[in-house]
Amino acid sequence: MNSASNGTRNDCHYGYPDSMVMHGDAAFKNTGSIREIKKFMKTKIIATIGPASSSADVLDKMIDAGLDVCRLNFSHGNYNDHVEVMKVVRSLNETKGSMVALMADLQGPKIRLGDFSCESIPLIAGSKIIFSTRPMTGDAARVFISYASFAVDARPGETILVDDGKIALKVIATNGKDEVTLEALNEGLLFPRKGVNLPETSISLPSLTEKDLQDLAFLLDHDVQWIALSFVRNANDIIGLRKLINEHPSANKPRIIAKIEKPQAVADIEAIVESTDAIMIARGDLGVEVPMQQVPMIQKKIIKLCHRYGRPVIVATQMMEAMITNIRPTRAEVNDVANAVLDGADALMLSGETSVGRYPVETIQIMESIISQIEGYEDIYYQHHIPSNRTGKRFVSDSILFSACEMAQHTGAKAIVVVTHSGYSAVRLSSQRPKANLYVFSNDRHVLLSLSLLWGVEGFYLEDVESEDRLTEKIINVLKGRDLLKTDDLYINVLSTPEWSQGTSNTVRLGRV
Repeated sequence: MNSASNGTRNDCHYGYPDSMVMHGDAAFKNTGSIREIKKFMKTKIIATIGPASSSADVLDKMIDAGLDVCRLNFSHGNYNDHVEVMKVVRSLNETKGSMVALMADLQGPKIRLGDFSCESIPLIAGSKIIFSTRPMTGDAARVFISYASFAVDARPGETILVDDGKIALKVIATNGKDEVTLEALNEGLLFPRKGVNLPETSISLPSLTEKDLQDLAFLLDHDVQWIALSFVRNANDIIGLRKLINEHPSANKPRIIAKIEKPQAVADIEAIVESTDAIMIARGDLGVEVPMQQVPMIQKKIIKLCHRYGRPVIVATQMMEAMITNIRPTRAEVNDVANAVLDGADALMLSGETSVGRYPVETIQIMESIISQIEGYEDIYYQHHIPSNRTGKRFVSDSILFSACEMAQHTGAKAIVVVTHSGYSAVRLSSQRPKANLYVFSNDRHVLLSLSLLWGVEGFYLEDVESEDRLTEKIINVLKGRDLLKTDDLYINVLSTPEWSQGTSNTVRLGRV
């Protein structure tokens, strides 16, 4: 992997224009491992990898600063770029003993305008323009839109938003075939290749485009832990993706993140949460598709729902966007990060801040310092959710895991220790938000890496978890050796009997080191 002297890639730009690629030696100063000098943070950090962060040197520093998950954005870059990042992350995990996961974000059915014969098209309120599905170079009268069924699906009176809502238009008429006449609702400049949002239109596009299907086939051969599905509309989108994943012969199946960025998804949110493995509140497109003032409460409601269902939840978009070009975030961004932690997010996601920004390492350091401050607040812990479905096949296990967290709170135990084969116990324990540290052991590296997304979970690889002989003693010795447990500390074991065998958790034990 070729690298410039300041640690940024100089051989490819992941599809970002050169003008967006920021460089600066300041990004790599004072980047000693924060995690060497303070406690493990429970709220996880996801960073989008791009030209500013793809080198081994920068990724190494980002991991030391607190990075938990690398996001590969398949809206940008090519397969060679992404494979190089995968190799570097795996190599660093091996040499550093870290557990940084890989998340791939599928582009989804992104709708865009085509190229123009001019730099931009000026619009005033009342201006008329035609969006055509026939490929063409646009002009002031007519422009191309990359949505073949637009004229079929659009209805008069619906609002169309372009360029993150900077331009609003209303559907006046459609010929039902290939042209829609629109009226501008505000003054502004229409630029080529900008994204289009259709918040009021019933879109007939499939949730997985041809590009997504190709990317999915590639990813299933490359052992990523999470796949994020963009522009989810209902639970069937998740069910369809899971079917494709399960049909693939790969042994390690990635888990699914449903990105919530459309009003249809908000309307079907409970079914989506029940069907998926995790949720991402993608506030960029969501804030365009629904009235922006609704987004804060949508965020809070979805996080509570995810806690109830035991689903990890990510808060994403514009968390520290000022740090794309500045060494410090704005005060409003600091409050946004803090409130996401207070709301109970499992993970916070960085986009342009780490993919093309000047300060990818410092951004993670500052985000970690905000998380550290908020995690000192007692009220964020022990958000108990009592299992209620007594006939469900997981009721016994869920009740044991709930009891483990209750016992941890009552006794002040330093840790809850669990051996997992599938990761289910770790997910349920995490959703209860115990203050006790969650130490999860497994002989499956893929499972452990997937758990890096979960609030409070710290994973450890242990090859012989199938052996009952002195397993608890081995685990406690590992934790003592890393100074995570000390003599006389109380800890809680969650296990199945016979001890640590694969099956339903049915026993909780309180022990002292």
